[in-house]
Amino acid sequence: MTHNHPENCGDYLGLHVNSGVGDAPIVNPYLKPRKRRLLTTDEYVDGILAGNRAMLSQAVTLVESRLPEHREKAQEVIERCLPYSGRSVRIGITGVPGAGKSTSIDAFGMHVLRRGQKLAVLAIDPSSERSKGSILGDKTRMERLAKEENAFVRPSPSAGSLGGVARKTRESIILCEAAGFDTIFVETVGVGQSETAVHSMVDFFLLIQLAGTGDELQGIKRGIMEMADGIVINKADGENIKAADLAASHFKNALHLFPPAESGWTPEVKTYSGFYDLRIDEVWDMIDRFIEFVKGNGYFYRHRNQQSKYWMYESINEALKSAFYSNPEVLRELPRVERAILEDKMSSFVGANKLLQLFYNDLGAEE
Repeated sequence: MTHNHPENCGDYLGLHVNSGVGDAPIVNPYLKPRKRRLLTTDEYVDGILAGNRAMLSQAVTLVESRLPEHREKAQEVIERCLPYSGRSVRIGITGVPGAGKSTSIDAFGMHVLRRGQKLAVLAIDPSSERSKGSILGDKTRMERLAKEENAFVRPSPSAGSLGGVARKTRESIILCEAAGFDTIFVETVGVGQSETAVHSMVDFFLLIQLAGTGDELQGIKRGIMEMADGIVINKADGENIKAADLAASHFKNALHLFPPAESGWTPEVKTYSGFYDLRIDEVWDMIDRFIEFVKGNGYFYRHRNQQSKYWMYESINEALKSAFYSNPEVLRELPRVERAILEDKMSSFVGANKLLQLFYNDLGAEE
């Protein structure tokens, strides 16, 4: 205000201080927000089949959306793309945090591109349990792939869903295959349950390990070892080569203790360096031999059929769970039942049965 300035008092004749100009708004006040038009199913499908990566990215976003109208549209797009899918080799990649999964995928991916193939990477980023947010840093660790025209890198937040991998990832695989990508990588967050989910949607399951940690075999769950079609020891370079070779021999010995795989394939153990691009071709030769082997004995196609059946049941379970927790009667009674259980006035099983009965009764009333 001008009267706060001492120069504006009567002692200073001929002087006057004008008011200053207010700060300009950060956002343009004349800018009218525009709601992006939801594309038609034909526009999505035509763009995907034409190999348009921007359209593919939008379609994957549609699949990941929780809005009912987006989910309905996504299912239409997936149904239309389904006849054009299934022609890729799907590879699941897992390993303990710090094993160099993203660096390795960058190296493996460049090898795939040099062979004249097209690669899609679906990388699941761990989400915060508090904010449900994700750093989505995989693109920063896959510097070379992120710049390649024939590569599609899609980091997605896990959002706590089955350790980071669920039905949405499988649906994204279908869209990527329809877009012409003949090699699909699915990277897990490496936290237990996600490995089982990835194994149910890929053809080859690769386990990345490190040497020199002192407990190479102790720190690995038996279940993950049994699922692995190949085990690779990363960072086998410089002074670490001997330790990597020793770890590889330990893994080979351990694999003999497991029952034979359903595929008939004996898992192999390789050493390599993702950072220095050393012996990447040997890892890929192993994968090529596996695919040729399982296609030859018919397991490749039997496994794909089993996976389709598995995901049908998973979809049913998810739909039932969603319907139960969104039911108005259940939502109204759930806090009271929960409180009664916490106060030891009701057992967990009685509480569950009570809520389920409410759900069934409400379904019957609707009919």
